[in-house]
Amino acid sequence: MQSKLSLDQGLIEQARASARFVAEDVQSYIDLHTTVAVERAVCRLLGIDGVNADGVPLPNVVVDLLTEKGVLGQGAAWWLGGVMAETGLSPQEIAQEASLGKLDLTAPVGADADGIERALDAPVRAAMEKIAARRRRREQFIASHGGEKQGPWLYLIVATGNIYEDIVQAKAAARQGADVIAVIRTTGQSLLDYVPFGATTEGFGGTYATQENFRLMRAALDEVGEQEGRYIRLCNYCSGLCMPEIAAMGALEGLDVMLNDALYGILFRDINMKRTLVDQYFSRVINGYAGVVINTGEDNYLTTADAVEEAHTVLASQFLNEQFALMAGLPEEQMGLGHAFEISPDIKNGFLFELAQAQMAREIFPRAPLKYMPPTKFMTGNIFRGHVQDALFNITTILTGQKIHLLGMLTEAIHTPFMSDRALSIENAQYIFRTMADLGSELEFKKGGIIQTRAAEVLQKAAGLLREIEDLGMFQTLEKGIFADIRRPQDGGKGLSGVVPKQPGYINPFIPLMKGGWQA
Repeated sequence: MQSKLSLDQGLIEQARASARFVAEDVQSYIDLHTTVAVERAVCRLLGIDGVNADGVPLPNVVVDLLTEKGVLGQGAAWWLGGVMAETGLSPQEIAQEASLGKLDLTAPVGADADGIERALDAPVRAAMEKIAARRRRREQFIASHGGEKQGPWLYLIVATGNIYEDIVQAKAAARQGADVIAVIRTTGQSLLDYVPFGATTEGFGGTYATQENFRLMRAALDEVGEQEGRYIRLCNYCSGLCMPEIAAMGALEGLDVMLNDALYGILFRDINMKRTLVDQYFSRVINGYAGVVINTGEDNYLTTADAVEEAHTVLASQFLNEQFALMAGLPEEQMGLGHAFEISPDIKNGFLFELAQAQMAREIFPRAPLKYMPPTKFMTGNIFRGHVQDALFNITTILTGQKIHLLGMLTEAIHTPFMSDRALSIENAQYIFRTMADLGSELEFKKGGIIQTRAAEVLQKAAGLLREIEDLGMFQTLEKGIFADIRRPQDGGKGLSGVVPKQPGYINPFIPLMKGGWQA
């Protein structure tokens, strides 16, 4: 990509090197620890599903039993493999027997590491093949329907609380032109340390993320995709206390996009930083293998911090999210690094600053399918001004080559969008994308002008911040409140008790296989 901003490439490399150092430092902690959510994800990948008589998910039952015995640090796969080698039972049968108190998960001691590995081989490969088949199906569908869409993906949300009503609205949005349907998750689910089971019809501000809901919505979008002659992507939230579990469920059910940030849960949900950083690693390993595009949440910083003064924290976080993703084996082409159009309309030349930020992200992360969020903070309920703000946001997207374009709604700050609101927003975006399709390639920016100067300033401040984080380390950085003006203690927040040191012989059979790379 030819630079329009004349960015200092040495400074970009310096910032990237600092972010890499920080990620490697955190990885040294991750490699020594697991969590209850990681081990529940392993259980799910091995085929354990359903609930017991009390409605407790069986993956939770298995992990809780191992936690009570103080042996989870060996890995759920170790103990399940041992029972399988001795009894010949499947992981699902083992979980059911254990939930009834008929089987002690830690009783078998005869199997050695080789025997456990042999016992695990069939369910591990079955899971890998199911995920691979989902990915192949997606890629074949796209190839057989004209190839990947050029230009931005139009991203629309549904949030009724009822999966069946979500399906009605999702189909309507797809027919109106949406390329990605995001099913907003019910308020508070990120703080549940379990995944609800089955189809759900009651949620507040969104719908529960469950494997059955994933299956139902995937089937619905496949149906409308066949009718429309194009692939419709499905997005959900791979975050919170069940981050790796939801990644596993999404991979098994054919989701395409996942909200998956290394820091979001720490900053905005007060989930313990150690728990989140371990969980995000395995979730991204899974997403990488499944071909899922992750969306990161830097846009949220600007809901609590000023978009002009703190723009460099967005860029610094993008550098960090990139490096954490690379550590997990997730390629750049699946990194939907986030940012947002959130400068106050009252700021003189604010649009130029927005353009500078978006172009800077595009040039620094040229392979990433950047996720661009619409104006929300300064939407007032004036639908006419709001529609204009959204139009300026749409213009920035097409001029700077953003990929995942979350449509702004003229009724933002009034109510959950009506289907008619979505139709107007799609019409707005499609008109601008069509009439300005190649305008970006026709424009150059004034040398030393406002746009170039703004981008250079943001990059310099981001590189300086990353050097500071390199010196402090990630844990102390989060304690100091450098991101989004939010301070989090290392040993505070939710979920720390679910972090477990790994014991000698620990196994998670999926990490080396999934990081080994995708084979079509």
